[in-house]
Amino acid sequence: MNVLVTGGAGFIGSHLVDELVKLGNSVTIADNLSTGKKENINSSCSFKKIDIRSSGMEKLFKKRKFESVFHLAAQMDVRKSVEDPLYDADVNISGGINLLENSRKYGVKNFIFSSSGGVMYGECPETLPDEERYPDPLCPYGNSKLAFEFYLNTYRYLYSMKTSALRFANVYGPRQDAYGEAGVVAIFAGSMLSGKDVRIFGDGNQLRDYVYVRDVIKGCISAIDSPCGVCNIGTGESKSVNELFYLMKNKTGYDKQPVYEPARPGELQASRMNVQKAASVLGWKAQAGFEEGVSKTLEWFEKKGMK
Repeated sequence: MNVLVTGGAGFIGSHLVDELVKLGNSVTIADNLSTGKKENINSSCSFKKIDIRSSGMEKLFKKRKFESVFHLAAQMDVRKSVEDPLYDADVNISGGINLLENSRKYGVKNFIFSSSGGVMYGECPETLPDEERYPDPLCPYGNSKLAFEFYLNTYRYLYSMKTSALRFANVYGPRQDAYGEAGVVAIFAGSMLSGKDVRIFGDGNQLRDYVYVRDVIKGCISAIDSPCGVCNIGTGESKSVNELFYLMKNKTGYDKQPVYEPARPGELQASRMNVQKAASVLGWKAQAGFEEGVSKTLEWFEKKGMK
């Protein structure tokens, strides 16, 4: 199959590319390298340094005749979306529509989008929200992801395009950047292995569903043959930031206590997900346990030389 992966030099995207190649697909990577890294690029793939908003995307679609598109390129920083919502919307909505229009014009059969379950449902102090719950994103980033989901619905209805919006929980694992627009597991790993202070914003009781990247990739691959509309991709379990800190502290031998700082605007206290639809529609379930996934992530950072 001839596949386009936007954001294919990034953390999740590069793992997806590797798996698609392993399965025998012809893969093209489109990435502007604003957060992606050259060292993540699979050498057996065609690589195009390009912004998804660019008019040059049409040449790529016209030339390669993609059958499926995995759209992972994004402005993905919640804090940046709060500071600059216009930029967030430009990348995540306008850029996505550019891909959809080219997919329509050049016969793409299957469009799979990496949405965000971590910000889609608002505060979830008790219940595990499923895909039927009305979305309640509390930051511009969540709103831009939701808006593009509605565009996917429109293209599915008007043009019979097979679409999936996979609402990822908090994805972590090897290749995640410990700096910049990083997830908390990677940030903690970078700080602990280099002996720096670990900062926790808020009281550390914030709850998150942490899902290991290899499991996420299996969910993405499943959506090729089973387009699912909107689907949560997570473990169905939540851990606090404090639990994460002390697990990683014990595994690394880190000898400091966390430095607590004021909570940041736009971030949730409790993020949870019901993942039953993924099991029934995609035949997918997360396999890596929390401790196992964290251990594998720390091993990667240690091998990378972050000590």
